[in-house]
Amino acid sequence: MTGERAPVEVLKVSATSKPVAVAGAIAGVIRSKGRVEVQAIGAGAINQAVKAIAISRGYVAPGGLDLVCIPAFIDISIDGEERTGIRLLVESR
Repeated sequence: MTGERAPVEVLKVSATSKPVAVAGAIAGVIRSKGRVEVQAIGAGAINQAVKAIAISRGYVAPGGLDLVCIPAFIDISIDGEERTGIRLLVESR
C-alpha cells in the first residue's frame, strides 16, 4: 500500500484514566478512521492503556474487526522536560 495516510488521532492515557472509557474512545476512532495512537508515560498509565486496548478488542470484534497493537518508544516534551513514553499504534487487520 503506497501513498500518504491521514494523520493518526492521538489519545493520551494517564494512570487515573478509566480503561472502559478509553476503550470506548479507541473503538470509536478505529471504526471511523481505522487506526489510533495511544500514548502513555509511566507504568500506571501504560497499564491502563493496555487494559483499554484489550477491552476495545471486545467492543469491535462483533463488527468483524481484529485489533493489533504496535508498541514503540517516544520522546515527549512536558513543561520543557523530555520524557520517554510508550506509543501504542492500534489498527485493525
